Amino acid sequence: MERALALAARGMDSTDPNPRVGCVLVRAGQVVGEGWHERAGEAHAEVHALRAAGAAASGATAYVSLEPCVHVGRTPPCVQALIAAGVARVVYAIEDPNPLVSGRGAAALAQAGIQVEGGVLAAPARELNPGFFQRMQTGRPWVRVKLAASLDGRTALASGASRWITGEAARADVQRFRARSSAILSGSGTVLADDPALTARAPGTSRQPLRVVLDTELRVPAGARVYDGAAPSIVFTASADAARRAALREREVRIETAPRCEPGGLQLALVLRRLGELQVNELWVEAGARLSGALLRAQLVDELIIYLAPSLLGPQALPLVQLPPIATLAERVQLEFRQCQPIGDDLRIIAVPRQAAA
Repeated sequence: MERALALAARGMDSTDPNPRVGCVLVRAGQVVGEGWHERAGEAHAEVHALRAAGAAASGATAYVSLEPCVHVGRTPPCVQALIAAGVARVVYAIEDPNPLVSGRGAAALAQAGIQVEGGVLAAPARELNPGFFQRMQTGRPWVRVKLAASLDGRTALASGASRWITGEAARADVQRFRARSSAILSGSGTVLADDPALTARAPGTSRQPLRVVLDTELRVPAGARVYDGAAPSIVFTASADAARRAALREREVRIETAPRCEPGGLQLALVLRRLGELQVNELWVEAGARLSGALLRAQLVDELIIYLAPSLLGPQALPLVQLPPIATLAERVQLEFRQCQPIGDDLRIIAVPRQAAA
């Protein structure tokens, strides 16, 4: 199963919106075939492994990192392929959360006389596809908020200058996170200030994530880099400005109308719900302190990815996130550290809000 999980990880940036899945076929103690789901619309992991095994698949045990599918999607059901190949036993890591599968794949295999076992290395299998499980179970993506700061928690000088607080290795690490994400989200303030492309530029990147801009008043011009056609783009707005909407449509930017919230901005929970409907599994957020803070306050953040640089910017520099004043420590936003490791000269901290960790 560990090998199946390692194979699944090869599709880290290419299977979206499908889950990352690996499969290993073993017969008489020997691996006779293996494969992984390489990209959406193409053969699933089990089919690749069966093709590699050929006739040797008969009587073999299939180790799969996710319960085999039983429904017809863009490809035929893997359950049928396993049955037709004469596989004797199927061991899967975790049940597929898709309601079209969710236990039905295992039941169909058992009904065909195949021995079935589930729950082997379930935790790492789920960690491989956090966004897919989140979307299927809650309707919204897995949200990672990226923050880059000095050691005293400052993200930019008072002038707004922030290039570059962190080093080259940290920036390359960000590109790898971008590549695995379904979408990259930013706010209009950040886009206006930095004019980012919001594309994935890691070596070997095979798919560009959707670029998402939250722009309540449609302040970002249609000529911004985020709308340059290098990747699909979508803007969420509350503005009905016909001229600005027309200019964006000319650039093939998708426009989604979202309700406002008080005291300003958009209703973030509804935006995330809509992104879930658009099959966004993992959402990478690169935004300013205001939007990052708003997501935290709304309890919509699943992970914080914080890059700390070995420098100090002083009290006049901009803060990590904007949060309302608190009177007691009991009101603070509490986090749980999940990982801390050096990335070049910087430190990457992965933390989750306490309510997400519970």
